[in-house]
Parts: sequence; structure tokens; C-alpha cells
Amino acid sequence: MKHIFNKGKDATRPTLLLLHGTGGNELDLLPLAGRIDDEANVLSVRGNVLENGMPRFFRRLAEGVFDEEDLIFRTKELNDFLNEAAQKYGFDRDNIIAIGYSNGANIAASLLFHYQNALKGAILHHPMVPRRGVELPDLTDKSVFIAAGTNDPICSPAESTELQSLLEKANANVELHWENRGHQLTLDEVEAAAAWYKRINS
Repeated sequence: MKHIFNKGKDATRPTLLLLHGTGGNELDLLPLAGRIDDEANVLSVRGNVLENGMPRFFRRLAEGVFDEEDLIFRTKELNDFLNEAAQKYGFDRDNIIAIGYSNGANIAASLLFHYQNALKGAILHHPMVPRRGVELPDLTDKSVFIAAGTNDPICSPAESTELQSLLEKANANVELHWENRGHQLTLDEVEAAAAWYKRINS
């Protein structure tokens, strides 16, 4: 997978896995990583799927309707890539925190839904529920921050609370942060995510 790896100053910090939104690329979220933890490794990945020339992490059938078969395949592909990257770059495979926005947040959530040890935690900006009717792995000791917009036209507030509930039922520790905004990524929610990150890594 096309990616950037920036080695951090402190090997004990988590590796930040950056996952962009539709039409983005591996450069988009680099400023967020600096705000969250400027001493951590950063692994920023570009989605392998193109939709009308725009990179994504998995196909969709329509707005808000995921291609479930492709989602499962691409989630495995990303998980396998993380295994390879950890060996190649020498970072701790068990200490990865994903930071995803929109489509990137969805694939990060899908990693949590499908693989018990894919991530130590995740910061999900405007995610949807990746799949319904599946049993999640035990996510004890996993921490998840969800940033949601009360007026988000793509990801409804009900979707955000449903995702929180599903993750909590799987024993994850979830914080849901609301902004009185739409689907855009705001500075306020990034700062709230940074404060959350400092709490869980202090």
C-alpha cells in the first residue's frame, strides 16, 4: 500500500496510523499527527480503491451503502500491511493507534470489528458503523475516541451512538465527542482528540 513512514523521537509512544477521507491521500492528516503526538512514529496510508479517481479504503455501492465483501477484503489487506510495516520499520505491532476521518475512520472501525489485535486504540472522526449483525472480538483494554457532528448529513447522530454502543458491548472504552457541526473535520474536535490521547497515554 502506498504510504509514508516517519520515525518518531520516542519508541515507547504509540505508532499513529493515519487514514484519510474519500479523495484524500497520505499527506492529508500529517498535521493532525503533530497535534496528537509530535514524538510518535507516523504511518500514513493511501487507500487502494479509486472512486471516480478519488482514493478510498474500500468500495461503496452508494452514499452510506458499503460494499461489504470489499470492506472485508480491504480490512484484511490493511491488517496484513500493518503486520508487514511493523517488521519493516521495527515498531511495536501491538501499540498502534489509528486516526481516521470519514472513509478512513470507517476502515479503522472495521479493523476493530474484525481483528482483536489490529489496533490498541483509535481516533475516529465522523465514522459510520462498518457492519451490522456481526459479533465483535473482545476489545477489553482498547480505547476509542469518536468525534461526531450533530448536523452531519452523511453520518447521523444515531449512527455515532450506535457505533459507540457496539464497541462498548465488546468491552472497549469509548468517548463520544459532539460538535454542533456537519461532516467537516474541525480544529475543536482535533483538540478534544489530543486531550483524550494524552489522558490514555499518560
